[in-house]
Amino acid sequence: MELLSNPATPVTRRVAIAQVASPDDESPATRIERVEALLRQAEGVDLFTLPELWSAGYFAFDRYEERAETLAGPTVQMAQRVARDLGAEVHLGSIVERGADGQLHNTAVLVDATGRVAQTYRKIHVFGYQSLESQLLTPGLSLSVVPGALGATASTTCYDLRFPGLWQELSARGADTAIVPAAWPAARREHWRLLTQARAVEHQLWVVATNACGSQSDVQLGGFSRVVDPSGRIVAECGDGEELMVVDIEPGRVADVREEFPVIRDRLSTDDYRALSSENA
Repeated sequence: MELLSNPATPVTRRVAIAQVASPDDESPATRIERVEALLRQAEGVDLFTLPELWSAGYFAFDRYEERAETLAGPTVQMAQRVARDLGAEVHLGSIVERGADGQLHNTAVLVDATGRVAQTYRKIHVFGYQSLESQLLTPGLSLSVVPGALGATASTTCYDLRFPGLWQELSARGADTAIVPAAWPAARREHWRLLTQARAVEHQLWVVATNACGSQSDVQLGGFSRVVDPSGRIVAECGDGEELMVVDIEPGRVADVREEFPVIRDRLSTDDYRALSSENA
């Protein structure tokens, strides 16, 4: 697929953000079936997005081992069915992935419109604050930017929002859009709003951030999934409950914003900043 960083004429892509809950009393199989039916309600969509670990349940730490799956598992299979049937990309959020070596990872997956797995990203910054994620899951070791419906597309996951160095590297690799699945608690919702907007402004890219909602293990999830444009404008935002929000996006806006206000062009590389003298001017 041709990247859409600078199309000759404005191109609009339709994105459907599925903000879903993962109730403790609902099995992963039932939830996958329910979410598939939800996605199939949307028409004319180019890209679907989902939250972090929604099928397993982020806070179901004692179930990670039994709910882990491979890239040929039920969550990916559901995304592939939807992608092929509806002719749309599906960013399925993330799964508890069991690697070939038996280690578990928090892995985001992007499926293209033919049902092919186009991108995987194992979460680098696994979370340890009031969470067992960092004890149970192994961090990833790679980043990627791939062609997609919204131009050059990167995946990050939840806690990654707090690490601007990762985002600088993604924009340096040419990312036009960052997709952010999350299980961000309501207690820190204002951080969610601040950071999603800040990353879009800093790196002049689209941020498509899909959060979980509802309650898991007595933790209230924050909801308020949102789309932020490359200038930092909030294009659309969910409430705190389950919903399927459909948004029209112009991928070419990235090039327009970067041309008008050349932050990316003026920015030095990480190595350039490190090489600066520590002496007073």
